[in-house]
Amino acid sequence: MSLIKSISGIRGTIGGTVGDNLTAQDIVSSAAGYGTWLLQQNKQPSIVIGRDARISGELVSSLVVSTLRMLGINVIDLGLSTTPTVEMAVVAEKATGGIILTASHNPKEWNALKLLNSDGEFISAKDGQDILTLIKRGQITYASVDKLGTLTKKEGYIQKHIDQILALPLVNIPAIKARGFKIVVDCINSTGAISIPPLLAQLGCETILINETPDGQFAHNPEPLPSNLSSLSKAVMDKRADLGIAVDPDVDRLAFVCEDGEMFGEEYTLVAVADYILQHKVGNTVSNLSSTRALRDVTEKRGGVYHASAVGEVNVVTKMKECNAVIGGEGNGGIIYPELHYGRDALVGIALFLSHLAVFGKNTSFLRATYPRYTISKNKIQLTPEINIDLLLAKLKSKYKNYPLNTIDGLKIEIDNDWIHLRKSNTEPIIRIYTESNSEVVASNLARKIQMDINEILKA
Repeated sequence: MSLIKSISGIRGTIGGTVGDNLTAQDIVSSAAGYGTWLLQQNKQPSIVIGRDARISGELVSSLVVSTLRMLGINVIDLGLSTTPTVEMAVVAEKATGGIILTASHNPKEWNALKLLNSDGEFISAKDGQDILTLIKRGQITYASVDKLGTLTKKEGYIQKHIDQILALPLVNIPAIKARGFKIVVDCINSTGAISIPPLLAQLGCETILINETPDGQFAHNPEPLPSNLSSLSKAVMDKRADLGIAVDPDVDRLAFVCEDGEMFGEEYTLVAVADYILQHKVGNTVSNLSSTRALRDVTEKRGGVYHASAVGEVNVVTKMKECNAVIGGEGNGGIIYPELHYGRDALVGIALFLSHLAVFGKNTSFLRATYPRYTISKNKIQLTPEINIDLLLAKLKSKYKNYPLNTIDGLKIEIDNDWIHLRKSNTEPIIRIYTESNSEVVASNLARKIQMDINEILKA
């Protein structure tokens, strides 16, 4: 069982002991710390909250709402929603901040408080550290009975979100409707079931749903990786669909399955959408250090400039603003389209991808074949208390000192056109090890080599 308090939010497993898991006390102290931070900026703050369909979601929401109201903060509750919908609602409601109750791709025993600023974007590293300090101190002053915050429940924000997507100039509704796509959607028993079907219906698509009951009883590991999408792949082939769509429980990550049941590749979600955007508007792109080189290749081919950031949505957004990027995101299937908002958004990703595919005129596997063929091997090592990650990375840096190195986020080693990236996860107690090559065998061998190096260092 785990509890992770970081600048990315407060994330943990339900049940267990206080301070080691996401217990009622940890939820209350975290909400109180965030609320106190907002009160320091605004004497009458308001907060938008929403949640995915996790089993613990309603309980966690009740604790968070009650804590905020007892601080004197007004709460606007969207109920079941998506992460990007909550982000956009913060701006629409002119709220002081927002909280999304979701553990993203983590299994059902996890939940989290993901914290937003008044722009509907994830808080900065500095703001996150300030909030963690407030949580640690625990010196919270609650409001008197006459100054308790209010609770307003609002419905309809998912449709407002969809309306703004459909109004985007590059969402080609006539072309999509003309193709009449048949699409299988894996809703992973969460809020994809209440957001993706209405979007596809308004785009004129025939939709077949699997795992469509939003009860948090995830039918499989909720991370949209190939190993977890076998049922979607089979359904696409059985139904003779044009493609399959997979999202995570809070609908900010997006992956596709081709009509032949093969994976389009979550790394190539951003590549394909960026290619479409760059065909209409030349500009810069951004992805994180753990994302495929293919985005750089496509960007340069279209006359733009590629930039890399540290891993984490807030880091990608910061870099996008710095270089005025027209599209960006992360290789985990996260699309950030600034013309809509600065947040990973599977719904806008679906609309832009379908526009691209419709205009392309051929099937999904043909589109995938037009992009460079890189392979990323994604591995991880469980962290234990005795592992000193900083010392480990320092020793690896020394070992590979003759290769180009990047240390803005863990350690990235460039080996000709291949690379290795090691970093401590912000969301799980693990070290992530990503390797990429245009050869699957080489990518796997690089991963094995670096894992052997790590084992030797840990044994020394």
